[in-house]
Order: sequence, then structure tokens, then C-alpha cells
Amino acid sequence: MPKNTNIKSVLIIGSGPIIIGQACEFDYAGSQAARSLREEGVEVVLINSNPATIMTDPISADHVYLLPLEKKSIVKILEQHIAMGKPIDAVLPTMGGQTALNLAIDCDKAGVWKKYNVEIIGVDIKAIETTEDREKFRLKMLELDVNVCKGRTARSFLEGKEIAQEIGFPLVIRPSFTLGGTGGGIVEKEEDFDQALNNGLHASPVHEVLVEQSVTGWKEYELELLRDNKGNFIIICSIENFDPMGVHTGDSITVAPAMTLPDTLYQQMRDLAIKMMDGIGKFAGGCNVQFSVNPEDDMIIAIEINPRVSRSSALASKATGYPIAKIAAKMAIGYNLDELTNPITGSTSAFFEPSIDYVIVKVPRWNFDKFKGADRSLGLQMKSVGEAMGIGRNFQEALQKACQSLEIRRNGLGADGRELRDQEAIKHSLKHPSWDRLFHIYDAFKIGLSFKTIQNLTKIDPWFLRQIEELIELEHEIGKFDLEDLPKELLLNAKQKGYADRQIAHLLNTKESKVYDRRKDLGIQRVYKCVDTCAAEFEAKTPYYYSTFNSSQEMPDNESIVSDKKKVVVLGSGPNRIGQGIEFDYSCVHGVLAAKEAGYETIMINCNPETVSTDPDIADKLYFEPVFWEHVYDIIQHEKPEGVIVQLGGQTALKMAEKLEKYGIKIIGTSYNSLDWAEDRGRFSPLLEELGIPYPKFGTVRTADAAVELSRTLGFPLLVRPSYVLGGQNMKIVLNEKELEQHVVKILHDIPDNNILLDHFLEGALEAEADAICDGEDSYIIGVMEHIEPAGIHSGDSHATLPHFALSDDEVRQIEDHTRKIAKAMNVKGLINVQFAVKNGIVYVIEANPRASRTVPFICKAYQEPYVNYATKLMLGDKKVSDFTFNPVKKGWAIKIPVFSFNKFPNVNKELGPEMKSTGEGIYFIDDLEDEFFQKVYSERNLYLSR
Repeated sequence: MPKNTNIKSVLIIGSGPIIIGQACEFDYAGSQAARSLREEGVEVVLINSNPATIMTDPISADHVYLLPLEKKSIVKILEQHIAMGKPIDAVLPTMGGQTALNLAIDCDKAGVWKKYNVEIIGVDIKAIETTEDREKFRLKMLELDVNVCKGRTARSFLEGKEIAQEIGFPLVIRPSFTLGGTGGGIVEKEEDFDQALNNGLHASPVHEVLVEQSVTGWKEYELELLRDNKGNFIIICSIENFDPMGVHTGDSITVAPAMTLPDTLYQQMRDLAIKMMDGIGKFAGGCNVQFSVNPEDDMIIAIEINPRVSRSSALASKATGYPIAKIAAKMAIGYNLDELTNPITGSTSAFFEPSIDYVIVKVPRWNFDKFKGADRSLGLQMKSVGEAMGIGRNFQEALQKACQSLEIRRNGLGADGRELRDQEAIKHSLKHPSWDRLFHIYDAFKIGLSFKTIQNLTKIDPWFLRQIEELIELEHEIGKFDLEDLPKELLLNAKQKGYADRQIAHLLNTKESKVYDRRKDLGIQRVYKCVDTCAAEFEAKTPYYYSTFNSSQEMPDNESIVSDKKKVVVLGSGPNRIGQGIEFDYSCVHGVLAAKEAGYETIMINCNPETVSTDPDIADKLYFEPVFWEHVYDIIQHEKPEGVIVQLGGQTALKMAEKLEKYGIKIIGTSYNSLDWAEDRGRFSPLLEELGIPYPKFGTVRTADAAVELSRTLGFPLLVRPSYVLGGQNMKIVLNEKELEQHVVKILHDIPDNNILLDHFLEGALEAEADAICDGEDSYIIGVMEHIEPAGIHSGDSHATLPHFALSDDEVRQIEDHTRKIAKAMNVKGLINVQFAVKNGIVYVIEANPRASRTVPFICKAYQEPYVNYATKLMLGDKKVSDFTFNPVKKGWAIKIPVFSFNKFPNVNKELGPEMKSTGEGIYFIDDLEDEFFQKVYSERNLYLSR
């Protein structure tokens, strides 16, 4: 069936602010779906309250509404479009996670869609209810003859107790209609059951939970499916969880394709997945099905089915190169799979199952340090804030690359001197999974724990454990040689197993640069392979690459052909974490598009599978590689670009600036010298003094004794922080010498040899910030924001208004003057963010960041101007500030609303201070300061201020 011509406009519902369990994979899905529908001439209307996303940008949709995700917003949009003479024909709720689905169900129950004659496409409301209501799901599976865990749904405390008695312990509690496993958990002992049951009943919006047998330790698999209107099915990808059942799949290391799944079991799983998707409803779209397999007898049980795009479908799209959201959106408006072309090959049908000749490994990224006292154990409630993906020719290479991508100061899986050697601590970690269990499996083999012990404690499939054991054996072999006499085969073997030069240098007690020189002399070079969805059976049109090392001529050489065009590399921001979120991905995407407009071939380097920047059709070339020096340098050597843009990818990209400078690679825009000037307070404060700009008294120390000595000059309270950090990592306000000494010792333990800054803390000050774009001479201030909370709470955790609401004209003038003077003195080309404390009419500069910041997308959305596009053209020297005509839309105030995920950590108090803790943000527009929302936030501005 071709396109449904009755559908002329579609409303896409987004997922709102980023929270743990619902991250930027929905920005990727939503923006891909919007582009896909617009290709078909469909008018796209979009609602989302998240200002940091590409999805809410004018480039994504015809009409973007930055409104709260609630029923009255939907009604407002539907009525507005009727008044415009452009009524909305259909709603697509499957691209915005649980938030969008729940809102679509609410509107359906209230008769909104029916009243306004809006068709729901891409999903079936009954299918959602069947899959989200644990009891309906269980009964439907039994009706379809699909095995499920033994259990029943409880709608009261008493009922839950009865079911637990029937099943016995251990058991699992799964609340209905929650996201990321919220409220769920494994209960080992009877005495823990009452509290767990209570938590689950409260977490479920309908106050019901499924109480079922525990299958902890069984193997876990996922299949990603697409079905069209004719009932054609394809399986996009099989995904295997490295971690067995008991760890939420969002917190599990996952591998594609499945590594330990025999073909007979895979075929059974395929048949079951198709039967399950058929059984819940006859809609066209994507579906994710999760299974568990008993390793003793290969019995398969169904865990759950999600009739929408999910975190796993973003992963499956990037793993295979098959754009699930794009195809699902086209099917939602009537197309069938055999009527569509696979955009990667440009020649094969979309009704062609992807086939891959490489391995991908996803490793989640956690931020437990931000939540003091948090339970760090992993279970049925998801706790990770992001993820990184590695692509390699084998599991070991992909695993090491994923570990290099995490940015947790590890050079791979091990071989970096940071191993744990305490046998009891290792055993505890293996039995009770936390964020670092993967590294402790390596450590366990290294200290000689037996294979059987490791397998019994972890329940991880022996095949995966054998792969890690092999790495230890290889390291023992390498350790027998010096670099000069290391055989070529052994060095090549290490590189093929994903070892970084830095790891090999550690094993050989030499320098990274010497290992690099040695492998170059031996002709051991990275080659780039294409992600083509068809295992090289057909030629791919999409330039999407990963690196590996050839062993012989059996594999063709470089598939990444270098053009003779002028090129620019944009460094991405790696995995999402608190302090560095989707706003940098937004900046990277706009940077790529602006550089294209300026006539450059654009090259994107990033390793985050959830984001728009790693969509293969954004940049001219995508290298899905760790933003890790060795990988970045090899790509630069291969492509020979004019230069590298580092100021759009957050601290991840900025950290590369020093190495780029050292190796003579041009940094596009603001120079390394200026970037370092802003980070190094020892250089920055004298500049402020020279410019006559006030700043809090400060000093720099490297020991606890020096800190105590300096504190006597500066006076308490003091703001203590390390240099070169993002999101206020390890920042604290201290009130006395004892607290100061303790905190300095902690910083030196976490980040040895770092400069520590002590600033006199201006108590009771207001906080403000300004963002500007600059060309080295002139600046244009894109926005001055005033924080509602007082100074002392990190800017990312503060509500802030654009424009300011209480600053005097003179204070605003000082802010603008200081910003311009700093930008000019530092020769900033591109973006700069300056933060201020305002006390007694004096504006003090707290810090300056000559890069994209969290507030830039917010200002772009509020004022409806593409400032990152302009900034990129200033970096490239393509334009001057005076070449642009600025025309911001200023009406009322926009409020930036920080969003937290404290509900994932029930033992942690919501305390706010200089270290950032929010996972995302929303935007809210008000017409005047009498607005109830503003008044409420303003009245609570001091509520959470701690240290």
C-alpha cells in the first residue's frame, strides 16, 4: 500500500527533558522521523519541552511547540492549527519514549483525538495497554503459548503478600506503566519484601505491580523488529546482554549480533517475537522484544515487548546502519517495506534484513559520584546516564574501544595501572554488579582467580569470560619482550584486539609515542571499514566508518576514500553524563551544517549511539570512533583536514586541544592558548586585573598544607575546585580548615597532580551569565540570563530567566562590558560563556568558558535565532559579526528548568551546590513575573542550597 494521501500533517510528541531511563535516543528518533515525514511532503508539527535537542529546532519540523507535555498543550496546538486552516490529521506517539506514549493514552481516554478527528499512527493504543499492563501482558503471552515467568499482578499490599507466598523467594517486582524499571527490584529474602512491595505500588501510576519468579542469572537477549501494514516482518538486529538477567538492560553491557545464541534458538526466538508482535495488535512500526534463556535447558521465556522505538532501537540503528525510526515513520503513513529503499545502500529494498560483518559493544556510563550515599548496585531499576558504543572486527576490539570511549580515565579494559588487587573486594564486586564489574572481571583473571569461580560469581556466559581471559594471556606474552624485540605478529595481534598504544606502552614500560612510531615502522596501520547494513554484499552510499587493523589481504584495504576537498573535523562530546549532555550534540550538529554551508567537507568523530550527530546523514563523513587521542590522531592523519573544531563538543573535545597544538594540528576558531587561558586561573585572574574587571579573591595550591595557609589570607567560606573539570566535578564550598583539608586530599586522590583553585565565596550574591559570539575583535551578546537561585548552586542546576528579571540597568551594562572585554582580550573566535556573581551593585567574574555551553541551545530556541550556525562561520573565518543581521524574538521571559533524577536514588537527599546534578532541562515561557510558576520557583530559591 503506498502512502496514505489523507495524512497531510502529523503531530510528533517528544520525550521532554532528559532523565535517567529516557535520554537523547528519543531526540535521535524524533528528529529522524520528522525528516523522514517531511521528505514525503507531510507537514510536521512537533511538541517537546526540551530546549537542548535538535528535535525542537526549526530545521527538524514545520511547526515546533516548546510547551509542557500535557493534555492542555495538545488541545491548544490542535485548536491553533484548525484556526490556521491546517488541521492536524494524525499523531505519531512512538518516537518520544514512555512520556509520549503516556500522554497519547491520556488524550485518548479523554476523547481528545476523537474530538479533533486525529488518527493515531505507528502504534495501537490497545497494544500499548497490553504491553504496559503487566497482567494483561502475562495473560496475552499465555494465550499465545509463549512462556513467561510464574507470577501474577497485585493491586494491593495484601494481594502482593498472597502471591509471594505462592511463588516463594527469590522473586521480582515490576510496577506497571513505569520507565527504566522505576520502582522495580529483586527480593532475595522474605524480610525485605514488604518495603519493596510498597515502593513498587507507589511507583506505578496505576498502583499495581507484577510479582513473579526471579530468573536472575539466566541469559538475556533482545530482538529489534519492524512490521509493515501487510504484515511483513524483518528482524533488524539481535542483541545479547553480556550481563545476565538481574541487571536492567539499560545498565547492561550489550553486544550485537548475539554471540552465544545457537541458530536453532535464534530461529525459535524470531518466531516467538513475530508471534508476540502479531498477537498484541496489527500496527505498522518498530518493536523491541526481550527474552530470557535458561542456560541449563535452553528454555525461552518472554520478558517484555515495547511497541515503539526505544534506547535499543537507537543502538540497533547505529549498529547496523539501518535507520529504524526513519523507516518506521514512513510505514506509519502507509508505506510497506517492499516499497521503500534502504537509505544506506541506496539500491537494496528496506525489506532486506541487515547483515553485519563486525561486532558492536555498548557500555553504559554512570555518574554515581554525583549522588553521595547512592546505592551503586545494579538491578532492575536503570541508573546509567548515557552510553558509549565500540565497533570492531571482533568482540575484544569492540569492547576495548567502548571502554576507551567512556572517559573515566581508563585506556581500555585494563593494562593501565589502575587494576584492583584485593581478592575479597574483587569477589564481592563479581557477585554484586556495579558500574565497574567489567573491569573487575579483568582484574580477577589478572590476580589468578579460577575461571570456575569467576563464572559462578557472575553467571556471565563462559564465552565472554574466555574472551577476557585471552586478553590476560596476550598481556603475559607481550610482557616477555621489550618494544624493540616485540614480534610484529604479537603487536598486530594486540592492535586487532583493541589495545591502545598507551596500553601497550604500559605493558612494555615505555612511552605511547614510541609504540606509535614502532607500529608505523612495521606498517601496522589502522584501516577504515564501512558500516553498510549488508556485510559488503552491496555497495553502500553512506560514508559511515569504523577503524580496525588488517591481518592480510583477505579484507580489502581502506574503504574510506579521501577527497581533495577542503575539510574540517568536528569533535563530538562522547557519552552523555551529568554536566555534559545533549546540548553539546545540538551544537555539534549545527556546527557540521554551518561548515557544509561554508563549503567544507565535514567529518564527525563521536562514539555515542543515542545522538543525532552520529546519524550517518548529518556529516559528509561519520567516523564512529572513541573521542580518544590515538583514534582522533589517526583519522586526522588519514583525512588531512584544514583543522579541527573543538569548542562544540564540551570538555571531551576541549581536552584534545593541547595535544592538537603539540602535534601542529590547527584548531579552528579560538586558539589553544586562549582555551588554556580561561581554564588556568593563574593566567586568567591577572588578565581580569589588567582589564579592571572585579573577581573574587583567589589562589592556586597543590597541597593540603598550602591550602590551609592560603585560606588564612582569603577568608572563609571558600569555593574549592580542581582545574579543567566540567559540571563542577569535585567542587565544594568549605567553611573551615578541617573541611578544606579533607576536600583537598579527596581531589588530589581523584585527580593527582592537578592545580586546586581556592576562591573566596561571595555569600548572598546573585548569579548571572552571558553568552556571546565573537570574531576575535567584535562580539555580539546573544543573551544575559539571571539565575533565580543564589550563587553557590551550579548554573546547570539553577532555574534561570532570559532576559534577566531583577538586575539593574547598570549591573547589566557591567555584565555586557566585562563579556566584550574578555572576549576581545582572549581573541575568542566562536562562542564564549561568562559567569558572574553580583553583590552590592558590583559584578564579579566567576569564570569564562570560550566554548559552547548548556545555555546556548536554550537562547537559540527562546530568541529563535541560529547562533551556533553564526558562531561556526566566525570560527572558520568565513564571516565577521558585522555580516549578520540579528533579529531576536523577545516576548516575555523564557525560564530554564533543571530536571533531576533523584527518584532513582531514594537514599540521596536533593541537595544542590557547586557540583552539577541535573540530568536535563525544560523550557517554560511566561508573559509576566506575576506568573504562578515563576512565583513558586522564586519563593523556593534557597530551599536546596547546600555545599
